[in-house]
Amino acid sequence: MKTLFVRAEIAACLISSGKEKPLRGLSCGQQFQDSAGKMEVKKEIWIIAGESSGDLYGAELALAMKAQLPELRLRGMGSSAMRQAGVELIVDSSELGVMGLVEVLKILPTFLRVFNQFVSLAAAERPAAVVLIDYPGFNLRYAKKLEKLGIPVIWYISPQVWAWGAGRIPTIKRVVKRLFVIFPFEVDFWKKHDYEVEFHGHPLVELLSRDAPVTRDPDLFALLPGSRRSEIDRLLEPFVRTCEELKRSHPRLRFVIPSPRESLATEIRRRLDKLGADPLAFQVEVGTAVEVMRRASTGLASSGTVTIQAAIVGLPLVSAYKMNPVTVFIGRLLVKLPFFTMPNIIAGREVYPEFLQGDVVPAKLVPAVEALLPGGSRRTRCEADLADIEELLGGRQGTLARTATGMLKAAGLTTQRE
Repeated sequence: MKTLFVRAEIAACLISSGKEKPLRGLSCGQQFQDSAGKMEVKKEIWIIAGESSGDLYGAELALAMKAQLPELRLRGMGSSAMRQAGVELIVDSSELGVMGLVEVLKILPTFLRVFNQFVSLAAAERPAAVVLIDYPGFNLRYAKKLEKLGIPVIWYISPQVWAWGAGRIPTIKRVVKRLFVIFPFEVDFWKKHDYEVEFHGHPLVELLSRDAPVTRDPDLFALLPGSRRSEIDRLLEPFVRTCEELKRSHPRLRFVIPSPRESLATEIRRRLDKLGADPLAFQVEVGTAVEVMRRASTGLASSGTVTIQAAIVGLPLVSAYKMNPVTVFIGRLLVKLPFFTMPNIIAGREVYPEFLQGDVVPAKLVPAVEALLPGGSRRTRCEADLADIEELLGGRQGTLARTATGMLKAAGLTTQRE
């Protein structure tokens, strides 16, 4: 972790007796005078992303904001994609992406260190605004701290309060200056709660439309066990055993496992060797998930952002997930949705067959996958359902640029377009 450097003049401002009050609507340290004496907002925005999907979105938003305001400084928490997009990383979040209560508790000390670091640094550095991307367990707590500091909070990707945790709604309305959602049904949901949000489409539709489609290989199978180590722990073995059974009936199948980073790919290769998997049947690649989903004929995936990507590129697959039993028990008490896979939630019907916990076994996964293979009994229906997903998620062009414009406006920054 980087050492925190608190600038004395800002710290003094924060602990002042209050006799010198900042201008209304601007917090102490957020504004400064230019050479002409005009008050200006600091041209610095932070982006906070705790998972690989957030890192991808954060990188694209960073590029879109810089395109409109080249002098903008961007800092925050993310991983390789945000770093490559020019964001100065205060913390690398590569290993912070976990799901479930029990899973989070295991790395709680790390969370607390990172959280306290960002609270202290925000108080010292006073960015014009902080963009929080998903990751509600961390980000909602951080938003409360930022609101108390008078730093505008911009949230991208609404916490799934429409599924569970509706008690968070009043807090979100109070501490978040502007909320940008990526699913169309969320606009009406928030409107019912008397809160106006912005929807410009799902970013993946735009991102995935940049590449020309390729011809699918009927023998290529996308194996997508997740981007978190906790997912690999629980899903890799049943996924591999499922593929081994499929291979017996469909010997031409080749299985590709795309990993978001080399460290995880190394771990997957180690575990495949431990499982005794045929090295000629399973190939592990790094950073090729979308390419693999475009070329493969069918897939088996961990439920998550990858299922949205697969739906947009039209890949039929089976979705599965396993978590700590305590997490699942609590989730079933809190979550009131008929599906857990996002394309199914968006469509309001089962587009992808989905399996949870004890159902994630070869005996159930194999027949579900076989029904989606070329010529399978459910493939034509699945492909037709997938064709509707892109339309439901919004248009292909301008999503990121419009979102970036809205964020800069919410931060009080003037762009080249204005």
